[in-house]
This record gives sequence, C-alpha cells and structure tokens, in this order.
Amino acid sequence: MAALVATGLRVASAKVGPDFIDPSYHAVATGRPGRSLDVFLSGEEVVRQQAARAARGADVLVVEGVMGLFDGAGEAGVDGSTAAVSRLLDAPVVLVVDASAMSGSVAALVHGFARFDPSIDVAGVILNRVGSDAHAALLREALEPLGVPVLGVLGRDDALTWRERHLGLVPVVEDPEATRRSVARLGEVVGRGVDLGAITALARRAPAHPVADVAHARFAGDARIALCVGKAFSFVYPENLELLEEAGAHFVEVDPLSDESLPEDVSALYAGGGFPEVYASALGENRRLLASVRSRVGAGLVTWAECGGYLWLCESLDETPMAGVLAGVHATMTDRLTLGYRRATTRAPGIFGPAGTALRGHEYHRSTVTPAGDGLDVVSRFGSGAGGVNGPTIFASYLHQHLSATPELAHRFVAAALASAEGTSRA
Repeated sequence: MAALVATGLRVASAKVGPDFIDPSYHAVATGRPGRSLDVFLSGEEVVRQQAARAARGADVLVVEGVMGLFDGAGEAGVDGSTAAVSRLLDAPVVLVVDASAMSGSVAALVHGFARFDPSIDVAGVILNRVGSDAHAALLREALEPLGVPVLGVLGRDDALTWRERHLGLVPVVEDPEATRRSVARLGEVVGRGVDLGAITALARRAPAHPVADVAHARFAGDARIALCVGKAFSFVYPENLELLEEAGAHFVEVDPLSDESLPEDVSALYAGGGFPEVYASALGENRRLLASVRSRVGAGLVTWAECGGYLWLCESLDETPMAGVLAGVHATMTDRLTLGYRRATTRAPGIFGPAGTALRGHEYHRSTVTPAGDGLDVVSRFGSGAGGVNGPTIFASYLHQHLSATPELAHRFVAAALASAEGTSRA
C-alpha cells in the first residue's frame, strides 16, 4: 500500500476477517481508515457495500487476506475466507509465498492454490524471504510452466521483522512515528522488488459492480459520548464510530491513562478493546478517573464496554485495582488464547434492545473474568454458556461487535444516551 501511494495513486485498504491492528497499519500507509470485510459479522451484501465505501474516491483497493487463502470462519454456512471475499468482489488474488526453504516445491504449492478452486483468480505471485539472486532464479524457473506470473521478489532481511506481542502486532498508537518510518521503509523495499504496474493492471481488470449505498437516518439531538482512546484502548471499528455518528453521536475522547475525569456533559461511555493488561499499573494509578467512572456509571451513565473495556470496569485486573464498576468481578490474564466468532442473545432488556436481542461478534483475548456474568447467552461452534453484563444502562462483555449489518444497534445505543441525558436534565 505504501509503495503504491509513493507512485502517486490514491490507495484504499481493507482487511478480511475481524481485526483492529492491521487496519491501523493500513491507515498509516494510505492516509485513509482501514476497513474490515467480514462475512460472518456483516453478511455478503454488506461486505460488498463496505468494499465499495472503502474504495470511494480511490484509484485502487488493496484487500489484505486473513490466514491462508482458503481458511474460513469455521461456522456452518459461512465461509468467510479470503477466497470467499475475493469471489464476492470478483477481485484477483496475488499470492504471497514464503519461499525461504523452497526451490522446485514452490511450483507444487502455487499449483495447488491456483487450481484448488477454479472460481478464484490467482493472478500472480510475490516470492518472499528469498535468499539470493540464484535462489530467485530457481524459483522463477520452477514456476514458469504454471503460467502464473511472478510479480515480485523480496529478499530475506531480518531488519524487516515486525514487532509482536501476545495478541499480534504492536498497535500503531503505541509509537506512531516509528511506525510511519517503518512503513515508509517497507514501501521502499516493495517498490524496488515488486512490479507495481502489473499489480495495478490486475486491479483494473476486476469488473465493476453496482452496489447500493445505504443511508441511515439520524436522530434529532446530540448525544455526547465519551470514547476511550490512547495506548490502552485502540480497538474500535471505524465503521462503528461512523454508524454511531450517523445516529446522532458526538464523541469526546478520553484517555484512561492520563485524563482525570469523565467530561461532565457526556451522556454515554464507549470503552472498546485494547491492551489494558499491558498498561494495568498506569491505569490503576489514575485513581481520580477510576473514581469518576465508578461514580458516573454507577449513577446510570449509559455504558458500552467490550473486551479491554470490560476488564477496565472490573474490580481488579491481575490484582491491580480497576474502576470497580462491576463490584466483585475480577479479571486475570492467562496463557490460553480465546478466539472465534460468537452469537449472543440478551437475557433482559438493555441498551441494545429488548430481551432476546440477537448479537454477533468475535472474541480475541488471553484473560478470564470471574464471575463470568449471566447477561448473555453466548454460542460458539464449540458450545454455549452465559457471560457478560447486560442491564438497563450498561453492556459489558468480551464480544467485539461490528455494527455494519445491524445499524439499529447503533441507533439504540444513541437513543439510550439521549434518553439518559433527558432524564438527567429533568432531574
């Protein structure tokens, strides 16, 4: 993406599957919000709409895949793979192959990917982590009979290894300037090693499709919503924020690491995910803000907290005091990764609607909350159970929701905030 931008193109980006970190890197490269294309969370038609919205005003849309090309959602009736999204968009696929330990075997691998599903257009290959010019020549020779063009060769270079931690790449927000320098350097390397003209020619051959752009009615009024931001809380889908704004929300940013209180004029709080475990000590030391949150949410401030925000509302995180909104509820980090798609149903009326409201989302965490809560019936492909908190003014759970297919949930959250503000003003 950075290499294409350097040629003067307007580049848009998207990522297949549920992700917060990769799209934030896309945004550094392109200067535009990184979008998510998730068939399970959004449905096929909304994925098309999201892709069209992402590409508006751009010369090229680059979609980063998830896992391997054919690795899907693992849900009955939902593929959700990169291949499935490619098929939905009629978009050609450029296969990136780690060729570091291969020579002739690269042909078998590429042949398998190219022929496994004839409906997928595997239009070219980029060879990654190549050892030398001689190695590159062997790889090209092996691939030549397949008729799948080699669009680029990138040499093995340990200096290009990226920073990671227990949930993936280190978020951009933790060091934006270093990230910008690194992305620019990667763009230079790709610009030298990849035929960008051939890449854009492939993109142009994708057929155009008319897609209806759905406009959502706005609420009258201004719901001022405190939005947690900063190094500890950066996992929020931009699509969610846009839908909330269309529903009448106005965001007031709050950094739980440095701000000492919630703004007095907000009628709701949205605490998304992130890495509160990495910053637990600093979060716990910000006692004034924790007291403000505990008091305001306890008094009925409409609150939506997901994953990291859920941990922040607990009484403690690894024995470090947190906000204590959820009295007697403690969060603990573990070595076990919990991930996957979830279907959930509310057990009682709440800020997202009446009892029985259906929700979809995903979980991605290495923590547990005890007691787990009983606000939702949660179903995954491996079983079901209760979890989370759902009440008249608060929703807190591990569930990361992407509201693109359910904009009514954004409207209900904003409506709850407006109703709360009206009730407070009357009181």
